[in-house]
Amino acid sequence: MKEYDYLIVGAGLFGSVFAYKAKELGKKCLVIDKRSHIGGNVYTENIEGINIHKYGPHTFHTSNKVVWNFVNSFVEFNRYTNSTIANYKDKLYNLPFNMNTFYQLWGVKTPSEARKKIEEQRKPFLYIKNPKNLEEQALVLGGLDIYEKLIKGYTEKQWGCSAKKLPAFIIRRLPFRFLYDNNYFNDLYQGIPIGGYTKIIEKMLDGIEVKTNTNYFDHKGELNQLADKIVYTGKIDEFFDYKFGELEYRSLLFKNELLNIYDFQGNAIVNYTEKEVPYTRIVEHKHFEFGTQPVTIITREYPIEYTKDNEPYYPINNSKNQVLYEKYHKIATQNKNVIFGGRLSEYKYYDMDDIIKEALLTSKKIIYE
Repeated sequence: MKEYDYLIVGAGLFGSVFAYKAKELGKKCLVIDKRSHIGGNVYTENIEGINIHKYGPHTFHTSNKVVWNFVNSFVEFNRYTNSTIANYKDKLYNLPFNMNTFYQLWGVKTPSEARKKIEEQRKPFLYIKNPKNLEEQALVLGGLDIYEKLIKGYTEKQWGCSAKKLPAFIIRRLPFRFLYDNNYFNDLYQGIPIGGYTKIIEKMLDGIEVKTNTNYFDHKGELNQLADKIVYTGKIDEFFDYKFGELEYRSLLFKNELLNIYDFQGNAIVNYTEKEVPYTRIVEHKHFEFGTQPVTIITREYPIEYTKDNEPYYPINNSKNQVLYEKYHKIATQNKNVIFGGRLSEYKYYDMDDIIKEALLTSKKIIYE
């Protein structure tokens, strides 16, 4: 008899949801995380009464009522609606692309005028029948103004290379809305947990043994002996000692600043879309929870090259990496004592609701076996 039914590597969303459901069914779990805290990338830290999204802004949105009811069973969500602003050479544009954006770009006021202008912008590039890269794809879909002002610089900063070197599939379509609607998401439910995301994870892991500052790979042999099965949410290539090679990621650097003013930018997120500005966005955290604190905290977000000394955030889903991931996935499926879940072990960018959905489905399938 092992001491635990499950060793769960990673105290982020996938691992925490799985642990919660396992405990509900009487299973004993040990959750470990190499960081000093629980919550993974949704961790929020309270500074000056403001809940700081430590690893980048997270707006919860979903059309899945089961998932929405599940997260609301832990904390109450507020009515925050994500309405991002783009700053290009000190001019402001609403995102996602909607009638406000089109008016700001061209002065058009009706949907028919906007459609006509977009077709006019697209026309010089329609000779490109099979776009070979992101730049060609964006020009065919939206034309020059939208591409140069709102896509090109931001994208090249984010991925660290020319848009001409990025695959076309990254931008298969551009979501145009011919309404005066700045809501970034189309989902039925949206909001921010009142008091921060960490509260959700704390409640999920209540009554479950958790060890932070514990790197699985530093104690792999002894940890593997503790449980019947392992739930692994880390990098899949690292689990297999990089035997086929390393998967590629982009990373981020966050620079926080406490300002002795009430409000800095009047919005939670402002994207900086010109390439000459080194950061991609500024986040003002108090606006996620309609804060009235006398001070404010902003975070500038800089995309950087991934190394083993920083965090992997965005998988680089080109054909080379996808072929490599499939090799790891194949041997992962043959390992019956290890359950792989989450964005790093599946080498996939997940929205939060999708991670929770997958964790709920996986736990139901595995625990009832």
